[in-house]
Amino acid sequence: MRLTKENSIGLVIDMQEKLLPHIEANDEVLSKCIILVKGLRAMNIPIITTQQYTKGLGNTVLSVTEAIGNPTYIEKLTFSCFREVQFANALNSSGKKNVLISGVESHVCVLQTALDLLYSNYTPIVIADAIGSRKNFEKKIALDRMRDAGCIISTTESILFELCRQAGNDVFKEISKLVK
Repeated sequence: MRLTKENSIGLVIDMQEKLLPHIEANDEVLSKCIILVKGLRAMNIPIITTQQYTKGLGNTVLSVTEAIGNPTYIEKLTFSCFREVQFANALNSSGKKNVLISGVESHVCVLQTALDLLYSNYTPIVIADAIGSRKNFEKKIALDRMRDAGCIISTTESILFELCRQAGNDVFKEISKLVK
């Protein structure tokens, strides 16, 4: 299945101040999430951002907030974003079917969201280098499970160039700068 920017939306799950420091390889996950967000913005692809129990886990890290550009957050207590009514309504009203997923934790909120999206006739595209867990073993098992269930697994660079489609334009130049 080839993805198009016209039918895609980004999702940044719970990249929060008190959670991110505990994620294995958190600098890499954060870096790839920011690159992904900036690339999506360059292509005018909308982005939904969630925060899990903000009172306890803090706000989305500032670098992600800045990359998104003053996002509106959807507060949630459910692990699956799709089980939060405000999220489901926002996604449904977007009219987009391809959901590009980044964030944490791979084996909890990312996994449950991806599965619920899949079973609700959306196409979850999990950006493997832009998700993380406290233990890489948990991330690996979650990626295997999502792939086995039918989710698309990709990487930041691959997905950005797929959505861009061609070289020789300003969007391509912007994405090329981001992935270097």
